[in-house]
Amino acid sequence: MSRRIIATDPTDDGKPPLVPKLRFPEFREAEGWSEKPLKAVAQINPPNKGLPESFIYIDLESVDSGELKAKKQISRVGAPSRAQRLVERGDIVYQVVRPYQRNNLLCEFDDNDDYVASTGYAQLRAKGSNRFLYQSIHSDSFVGKVMAKCTGSNYPAINSSDLAEIQLPFPPSLAEQKKIAECLGTVDEVIAAQARKVDALKTHKKGMMHQLFPREGETQPCLRFPEFRDAGEWEEKRVDEMGEVLAGKALAVTAPGPMRPYLRTKNVLDGAIVLSDVLSMPMTDAEFSRFEVLDGDILLNEGQSLELVGRASIYRGEFVGRCAMQNQLLRFRAFPSTCREFAAQTFQKCQKDGTFAGVATKTTSVAHLGSSRFCALLLPWPSSLPEQQRIADCLTSLDALITAETHKVEVLKLHKRGLMQQLFPSPEEVEA
Repeated sequence: MSRRIIATDPTDDGKPPLVPKLRFPEFREAEGWSEKPLKAVAQINPPNKGLPESFIYIDLESVDSGELKAKKQISRVGAPSRAQRLVERGDIVYQVVRPYQRNNLLCEFDDNDDYVASTGYAQLRAKGSNRFLYQSIHSDSFVGKVMAKCTGSNYPAINSSDLAEIQLPFPPSLAEQKKIAECLGTVDEVIAAQARKVDALKTHKKGMMHQLFPREGETQPCLRFPEFRDAGEWEEKRVDEMGEVLAGKALAVTAPGPMRPYLRTKNVLDGAIVLSDVLSMPMTDAEFSRFEVLDGDILLNEGQSLELVGRASIYRGEFVGRCAMQNQLLRFRAFPSTCREFAAQTFQKCQKDGTFAGVATKTTSVAHLGSSRFCALLLPWPSSLPEQQRIADCLTSLDALITAETHKVEVLKLHKRGLMQQLFPSPEEVEA
């Protein structure tokens, strides 16, 4: 591959030619790229001839690293009303809501099943290399143009007619399209392989948790560390017998007191605290002390979707300075007789196995765990602190490995984005 940029004559409209910073040797003497609207290089929402009796319904929420994780046959009669886009091999299912997530799918399945996507997505059928088009729509330049045409704040979305007009740069030859797609596809394969490794570790941890915690109706786990095999049965105890539970402060923008930083649902992920968007609200000194989050506290999502309600993580002083919590969160502060790491693993298990969802109240879009229901929940606990710590050490070591391998996925994705910036010319840079 060459970094040499060939100067060519200006295009018909007087603009400098589009040339990528990085070009394969066999194309370095080729003409510059040209900008084309998406509708010129792909059919958008092509007409269907009808749906089969049964099919696999494509939900982009189950797409990870370009792969569809869940495949389940459903009947046409029982399918959602929006299941109308019959997908052909090579089609691209494009996420028109929150397109910045780049959660799109290239439909190259290795089976003979029929696939149908929702009308809530756009269906793209490339006129040239479908793999090149798939890579193109993930470039920073294209995503930026799409976001500029989106409407809505919480759920920015673009309609198909506006999407059709979005310009993207295209090489002059199909051969160059395929070469670039092949290069980036190789990186995608490495990313997907690393993602599968992460999934395998998560599956392994889930299996370990099933072995290290008693099953429903039992008082001892199937797998117990040798030094605790004669330690007796686990005890069922209320959550509030193991630690202090408190709901956060309700948001009140006109309340008295200086502005104080606080954490909310968006900041508490599964086993991680993120500080990319910390907000502030007024609190008195007494309120700030009451709702303050301390190192070692466990924070849980009080209100979330049904499958994520109770999502938990230990706070380890990630925020520089003092911070509090909003009432979207519950705080569990372990008593001295309770291992906080074990409690965190217990709560993560409860979120994943549906225990929290089973006691939560449900509305149309949000489930609420509630401090009183959380406090009263009966859960099995080892009688000794050393056994709690031993189990926690085992599971947290797996968490550390999962985190490290997940970081590798993110590094690979960053590498790919940097490579794309070199392989795709930027019209914005040329105009500047």
